[in-house]
Amino acid sequence: MSSALTRSVGLVVIALLRTAVAAHEPDSEIVLPWPPDPPVGPALVRAAAIVTLGRELFRDPMLSASGEMSCATCHDPANHFAPPNGLAVQRGGAKLDKPGTRATPSLTYAASTPFFTEHYYESEDEGDESVDQGPTGGRTWDGRVSRARDQAAIPLLAPNEMANASEAAVVGRAAHAPYAEQIKSLYGEHVFEDVHRTFAVIGEALEAYQQTPAEFSPFTSKYDAFLRGRAELTPQEARGLQVFDDPDKGNCAHCHKSQLSPTLALPLFTDYGLVAIGAPRNYEIPANSDPTYFDLGACGPVRKDLADRPDFCGLFKAPSLRNVATRHSFYHNGVFHTLEEAVSFYATRDTNPERWYPIGTDGEVRKFDDLPARYQVNINFEPPFDRKRGEEPALSEQDVADIVAFLRTLTDGFDSQP
Repeated sequence: MSSALTRSVGLVVIALLRTAVAAHEPDSEIVLPWPPDPPVGPALVRAAAIVTLGRELFRDPMLSASGEMSCATCHDPANHFAPPNGLAVQRGGAKLDKPGTRATPSLTYAASTPFFTEHYYESEDEGDESVDQGPTGGRTWDGRVSRARDQAAIPLLAPNEMANASEAAVVGRAAHAPYAEQIKSLYGEHVFEDVHRTFAVIGEALEAYQQTPAEFSPFTSKYDAFLRGRAELTPQEARGLQVFDDPDKGNCAHCHKSQLSPTLALPLFTDYGLVAIGAPRNYEIPANSDPTYFDLGACGPVRKDLADRPDFCGLFKAPSLRNVATRHSFYHNGVFHTLEEAVSFYATRDTNPERWYPIGTDGEVRKFDDLPARYQVNINFEPPFDRKRGEEPALSEQDVADIVAFLRTLTDGFDSQP
């Protein structure tokens, strides 16, 4: 690793070092070769070592009950840390035969995700700090955890993912891995004697790795080059950006911010808000064969703390659209498999609902069929969702094609030079 990259990595994760003790059991002693405020040089070296450990953990299939599934299996580094296939949901478990219930999101650009809050106010650096943006932030589609280390624990222990029976099972696998000595070197010779502490160490290392800008937040797309004045958009891409931003047409930028911030920070193409858009029910997901089962997002069934909040039912986090053109399934339930379909749904959800929802025996469209009627009041009806059946869509077919062309400029790898 170059000295410049080591310094960059260290600066991103150095805060982890200063809170390391708090991340473990209060009565667990962590022996460090420096005081709580370490000198920068050794701290950067240590930070880089934790990142290296996290990278190895991320790619190790032996951390799963099957011995064949790693974090990288579903978050493929070769596909911008999103799934490498077109499955709506991935399969895991001890025999890799248990399907999930939600599409796997990309991990790129997730390091900036704010902690979940029911009432989010932008900072002065972000925009208008006087407006309540509503429920915002958190990891996963429902925002139920706020840190990458806590998110990492979910697949490690989920029966339909890496399927470890307990923290002890994860730690036992790590204790016999090639990187076990690295863990001891960083956290003490006797670290494996404390299961909970070692499990926290694994989460800390995975979190540190996911905060490395070069791999997870490179900002090397054509659009980034355009914003830096190093590339030009084609006429179609420029039209797509215009329609994307237009509040009376695409209105995409309402949730997927596309412009430089007031401090000239590059856009992340999400406001991290939770919103209900009424995606159609996806029968590729085995759980949906049960007519009584509904994934209600922020109010359950996976998230528990907001189960008594009907106003949160049907809400899912707006994902970043960076690298969206390389994905193979879209929305929280992976119901669409092309970018063109995903954008067309936005354009015609309300003007041509028969295109997306089933028709009942009475000839009526079963609109919003994946959300019980009592929660449909939560569905978003801002433009372009402000039209009625039979009306002209806010977006023409050409507009849809132009937006798709623009979204393809958000794929990293166009400009990889510093």
